[in-house]
Amino acid sequence: MVPVTGTGAGATERPRVMDLAAMDVARRAAELRCAFEPAGIDGLLVTNLTNIRYLTGFTGSAGLLLVSGDGMTLITDGRYGQQASSQLAAAGVDAAVEVASSQQAVVVAAVTSAGIGRLGLEAASVSWSAQRTYAGTWFPSIELVPTADLVEHVREIKDEGEIQRIEAAAEIADTALAQVRSLLAESPTETEFGLELDTAMRRLGADDVSFETIVASGPNGALPHHRPGNRTVAEGDLVVLDFGALVDGYHSDMTRTIVVGEPSAVQRRMYDVVLESQAAGVAAVAAGVDAADVDRACRSVIAAAGWEEAFLHGTGHGVGLDIHEAPRVGKASADRLSDRCVVTVEPGVYLPEHGGVRIEDTVVVTSDGCRPVTRTHKLAAV
Repeated sequence: MVPVTGTGAGATERPRVMDLAAMDVARRAAELRCAFEPAGIDGLLVTNLTNIRYLTGFTGSAGLLLVSGDGMTLITDGRYGQQASSQLAAAGVDAAVEVASSQQAVVVAAVTSAGIGRLGLEAASVSWSAQRTYAGTWFPSIELVPTADLVEHVREIKDEGEIQRIEAAAEIADTALAQVRSLLAESPTETEFGLELDTAMRRLGADDVSFETIVASGPNGALPHHRPGNRTVAEGDLVVLDFGALVDGYHSDMTRTIVVGEPSAVQRRMYDVVLESQAAGVAAVAAGVDAADVDRACRSVIAAAGWEEAFLHGTGHGVGLDIHEAPRVGKASADRLSDRCVVTVEPGVYLPEHGGVRIEDTVVVTSDGCRPVTRTHKLAAV
């Protein structure tokens, strides 16, 4: 078993966004418009705030974005007028910014001015109630068209600035674990260790954690999404750590399994099988590969070991502005991997009487394979 070390383990300097490559935000609306004709729409009303951020750079908590065939209008309220104008200008996005206490009149006027006859709605983020309001009150004479994943499909392919932000977040997570991992030998509770790990990531420059950090020790490790509790980490435990950092809106995601003391024969075999499975999955990743084939590569190794039923979840997911985004890497996935998309590979085996083992890397897909952005060695004895 190899000791865990993170890249830049002694680093304390906070990463600065200004030192990362600029993101090409301005190009994104043009790519989105290429999907209008196949979707049968003249424009799209974007209601998902993450998609609004992706298309404009705006990070406020209230807004609607109308994307027409040749322009964009961002509608927000008085709290965000100045912020919206500044953020769009910084991103190089040419769009009108409208500040209004009542969105309806402004949105309807913008749709009318753009001559939109078939308006797309983001089906996954529009409630039944909102759709009824749009159809009955806002746009009674316009055909409303449900759309699925138009912006999300564009988001799958990352530019260099996006990849660098994910890499910066991953380096923070690597370094944070290297700084605090030895504390597992001091019998902390799961909650205490999670707090130390989260604090280390923030001190190293993370804007936030990517999600609630998972610290699952002993039998709790058999619960894939266990929430840290008051259980004390003990000798002989497998400890599953699933965590990530957030940098300028972009997430990292990594899982490592650490053993406290000496593993049992079954625990060692669990680790060896999952390590082999994870390596097989990473080796299967490349542009043009069906995501289901990556899942199959991982699952076949675990099945051959007799633990197919103990692999309780899909193999991975896309990572970016959301911690879980397209493409989905699972046995039922219809997605195909593309050059410069970012995905995780995270098989696991969960046996209540022995604990759990999960190993996860985040990788950038390339034309001939992939490259990892998570660098921490796969297992450590504390």
